[in-house]
Order: sequence, then C-alpha cells, then structure tokens
Amino acid sequence: MKRIVSLAALAAVLACGTAQAQMSDGVIKIGVMNDMSGTYADLTGPGSVVAAQMAVEDFGAAAKGLKVEIVGADHQNKPDVGSNVVRQWIDRDKVDVIVDVPTSSVALAVNQIVKDKNKVFLVSGAAASDLTGKACSPNTIHWTYDTWALANGTGNAIVKTGGKSWFFLTADYAFGHALERDTAAVVEKNGGKVVGRVRHPFPATDFSSFLLQAQSSKAQIIGLANAGADTTNAIKQASEFGITKAGQNLAALLIFISDVKSLGLQTAQGLIFTEAWYWDLNDANREFAKKFAARNRGIYPSMIHAGVYSAVTHYLKAVSELKSDADGKAVVAKMKSMPTQDPLFGKGTVRADGRKIHPMYLFEVKKPAESKGPWDLYKLRATIPTEEAFRPIKDGGCPLVSG
Repeated sequence: MKRIVSLAALAAVLACGTAQAQMSDGVIKIGVMNDMSGTYADLTGPGSVVAAQMAVEDFGAAAKGLKVEIVGADHQNKPDVGSNVVRQWIDRDKVDVIVDVPTSSVALAVNQIVKDKNKVFLVSGAAASDLTGKACSPNTIHWTYDTWALANGTGNAIVKTGGKSWFFLTADYAFGHALERDTAAVVEKNGGKVVGRVRHPFPATDFSSFLLQAQSSKAQIIGLANAGADTTNAIKQASEFGITKAGQNLAALLIFISDVKSLGLQTAQGLIFTEAWYWDLNDANREFAKKFAARNRGIYPSMIHAGVYSAVTHYLKAVSELKSDADGKAVVAKMKSMPTQDPLFGKGTVRADGRKIHPMYLFEVKKPAESKGPWDLYKLRATIPTEEAFRPIKDGGCPLVSG
C-alpha cells in the first residue's frame, strides 16, 4: 500500500503575489518522490525534501511573487507504487513537477507518465543512462549522474591501474543491469575482461552465496553494481570472508557519503568511486552542507540532495522567465535554452537529450588517520572534465537528437 508523506510535514508554502495568477492553479507544486524509509532513505529520502525547500527559499520565490508548495511521497522502490502516486499527484493534486525518484525501474515508469501528461520530471536519484538514451523524453532532465558517468570514471581508473579481470555482483533491476552493462563496456574497451556475473535480489541482506561465486572466479576486481544498503552489506560481508585480504579488490560502482559513514573508514578506506558532488570541495558546498545538516538530523548531503537543490533552482528560473508552469515541454525547452548556474554545481548546460552536464569527480575514501571529522571521508583523486564526464550525445540513441 502506498504511503504518501504528510503534506503538513513537508509543505513549503511561500507568500504569493501577482505572479501566481499566471501559474497553473495559482501555485507551483513540486512533488519530491523517493525511498523515504528503506534502502535509499539516507541518500535521498526526507533529505531531498529539505534540499528542495532550501532551493525554493534561496531562489527568493516569495519576493518574486511566486507561491510554491512542496509535497513528498515514499515510492517504496516499487514501480507500481510510484506510478500510482504520480498519477494521483498530477490528476488530483495538480503537481507540476516530479523531482528526485531514485530506483531506475520507478524512474523509467514515471518518465512515461510525465511525458503522457505533459508535466516535468527532474531526475536526481535514478542512475540508468537510458533516461537520456532510448527512453529520453522532452519532459525529462537527468540532472546529477548516470550509469555511463559512473562506469567511465571508476571503470576507467581501475582498468588503467591494472584491474583487468572483472566479476560483477549486480542488483537485479534496471539500475543494476544498466550499471553492469555500461561498466563492462568500459572494461572491455580498455582491454579488460569480464569473467563472470551474478545477479542478486533487490533489496538483499545475505550476499554470501554471491560473494563465494565472485571469489571462486579469481577475478581481480569484484564490481558491485548496486547501491545503498546492498552495497554496504556486500562490502561488510566481503570483509568478513577475507576476500580483499586474499588479493581480490572491490569496486563500489555507486556509493554515497551516507554509505561510507555507515561502513566506517576502517572498512571503507581505499575504495575508489565516482561522484558528481562532495560537500568539502569548496566554500559554497561547505556552507550548504552545514545548513542542510542542521535541518536533516545532522546527516550531511549526498550528491543526490545537491542535485535536487540545483535542479529545482533551475526549474524555478525557467518558470519565472516563462511566467507559466502549465506546459511541461515548454518549461523543459526553456531549461535547456538557459545556461545552468547555482552555488553547488556552478555553470553548466542541459543538452538536447535531457542530460545535464558538469564535471564528475574520482574520489578515494580516506584512511582513519587522514580524517579530521565525522564527515571528512573523501580525498579527491581526479576531476573528470565536463566534456568527458558523460556519454557523447551522438552515442545515446535519443530520438530527440537530430542526425
């Protein structure tokens, strides 16, 4: 049964002025949907609602005469639940834009509904690169990261430093399949070899049989094509089995700051991974993180939270320029035509295929002795420039791209 988070708990209603009359129903209504209580709750969850609220406040919507309301819902990582929530939001509650939506199977379902109903979909949490490939939509922007960017960053770095043979431990749904596919392509392109793969249920708690298969493969690298609690549980159990001590290495293909915090530096140290944003890269990020944590039970923001803030900021700029939120395709077209600019991601653009582009970063988890505080967890290994960070637009197969 679906669980919609209380509007009273999540609503951010700002004072309205003359501009609201030009918006559909007199209000811009933002629906933040994600995993509020399960595997992905700390890396998205209520924190994404906080991020959206902060974006609305920092944009100064009230001063600009805009009335904005934020609602939130838990999709429980189930496409049917997410689809039902979104239909109800659009048809009954007059929600104009859907934001976040981790779990690629849910996001792909929502992507089609939003297109059919001509609203706007701003993806921060989901990873499947198909959202700007074969499933691209004139109503959707994929904001923060995707499986191609993760594979390009982490896969490239590991293969080029000697990790040539790979075994994939993959979450058995759209995201896991896409991450395995995109990483395997990078491995093989750089002269590496995939020696095996196994798919586990989503979510899962016991990885023993899967890890034993990975161990027996003798692969140099065990690629974890999963996320959240699935990743942390797999890493913990691999450590208990002595897999890394025996000479095999783990590649966490998608890991978040909340995951590293949960694992602890003693267990997570040395992990190499790719992210789009980290709180300690500059002063603007640090200021945002401090304010965010004060409103999010002391938990620091993930790249998904930062992406929600950035995407909502750009959306509000677009509807403010258009003086309308009624036509979703027109709003997305406006967002693509305007350069992106916000404190967290700096300057960027949105491509014709809906891919928001910006630099990505290759990080390594610090050793315990290197950390100066409870959230001081990463060190930067490399910056992946914007022009290299995401799949070339010509290679995605998006029908919106001419030529």
